[in-house]
Amino acid sequence: MSLLMLEYVSGVYLNDISRPVYYFWKAVLTNTDALCKKIFDTKVTVNQWKKQRHVQKHLSQHSQLEVGYSTFFLNRTNRSGIIDGGGMIGGSDQMGRWKLDARYNKQELTRRIETIAMYSNRIRLFNQDAERFLKAIMPSLPANTLIFLDPPYFEKGHRLYENHYTPADHARVAKVIKNEVSRRWIISYDDHPEIRDAYRGCRRMIYKLPYSAAMRREGSEVMFFSPDVAIPPVASPIL
Repeated sequence: MSLLMLEYVSGVYLNDISRPVYYFWKAVLTNTDALCKKIFDTKVTVNQWKKQRHVQKHLSQHSQLEVGYSTFFLNRTNRSGIIDGGGMIGGSDQMGRWKLDARYNKQELTRRIETIAMYSNRIRLFNQDAERFLKAIMPSLPANTLIFLDPPYFEKGHRLYENHYTPADHARVAKVIKNEVSRRWIISYDDHPEIRDAYRGCRRMIYKLPYSAAMRREGSEVMFFSPDVAIPPVASPIL
């Protein structure tokens, strides 16, 4: 979004196969006022958290706006923003250092959403499988398009995401990206031997990130780059 607002790019294509994530972005772009009203009107309580968790477990019983808002609410009130499995900030007894509303600043969050909505005519939103999206949509985009891919983690994806990949899925998508994508691309992953093997021959950069979904720790992640991406010197890629 910053690239768009600072005019580094003329348009943004967003794709996520997760319906809750897709419905959130759809609400941001097409139902902005109603989404912001729900953000302002909803009290941030443990009971509300339980209600929004129920929405996520019964998607078909709720409207797209309700599901989109539920996704937003849990992202802001769960540790590390993890929708499914992150656990509420402060715990169910709210005795932790941080309370449930620590990341739920209504004024600032609605300001961000309204700002993004101002650019809605330059944002295209999709709800497709990544492989299908790469094959069907990307070839029609300008030659100077940059693709950023952020797949589910290889090792713990099944614990963190509604939609995750098997090892075979990761390997298949890697082949598509390396052999069929004709635009510049960057992909980020948890650093795992099977992922390194899947992207063998690609330039890569390994870096550390702090994680705090359950307990604070430092994890290793990796980015791989297509041959025609210029990597800033500070990145110090491993060849």
